[in-house]
Amino acid sequence: MSDLPEWLQQLADKAAAIDASELSRFLPPDDGSGRESAVLMAFGDAGDGPGVLLIERAADMRKHAGQVAFPGGAVDATDDSHSAAALREAEEEVGLDPASVRVLAELPSIYIPVSQFVVAPVLAWWAQPHPVHPVDQAEVARVELVPLAELVDPANRFRVSHPSGWLGPGFAAGGLFVWGFTAGLLDRLLELGGWAKPWDEDVRRELPPEFWRR
Repeated sequence: MSDLPEWLQQLADKAAAIDASELSRFLPPDDGSGRESAVLMAFGDAGDGPGVLLIERAADMRKHAGQVAFPGGAVDATDDSHSAAALREAEEEVGLDPASVRVLAELPSIYIPVSQFVVAPVLAWWAQPHPVHPVDQAEVARVELVPLAELVDPANRFRVSHPSGWLGPGFAAGGLFVWGFTAGLLDRLLELGGWAKPWDEDVRRELPPEFWRR
């Protein structure tokens, strides 16, 4: 895709060959169980460099309250593809115009054991960025186009320690605390896109208590 920005080309070129095991150690159950869903990983111009669109869920949601995520959700019967589901959810959540986005690839589905979602990550170029905002504040508290420069800054990277013993990647960027599924996927995308920088993987941060049961 010759008209893609140079900074996105490497990730776009690799997308077709990405295996699910490169994205997560949690793969969809062999028995086909799990709720089918999709997330939109929209990369665009953040003003002073590339960025990725992230949302912060409302603090009083029943599940995943306050957590940072990619726009997305469950696939509906009316969705004819994972891409369609991801774009529909992004429009419903933050007012993203589907016409402003070019889907580059539907990556292999991975699994979130705690919620039993089978998630298809949809890679996209937000070719025509425009203002977005939480459409329904009962679901979305914030939306940010987070600069990749902040995500790859070694000072903003750490491992998050959960009381259960779980340990995974974390970021403090765009005014957001990113952990869990979203942080794990971002960690892999930064590597695959050629953006990642060396960082101290011995740095630990305890998961804030407000997330313990979310």
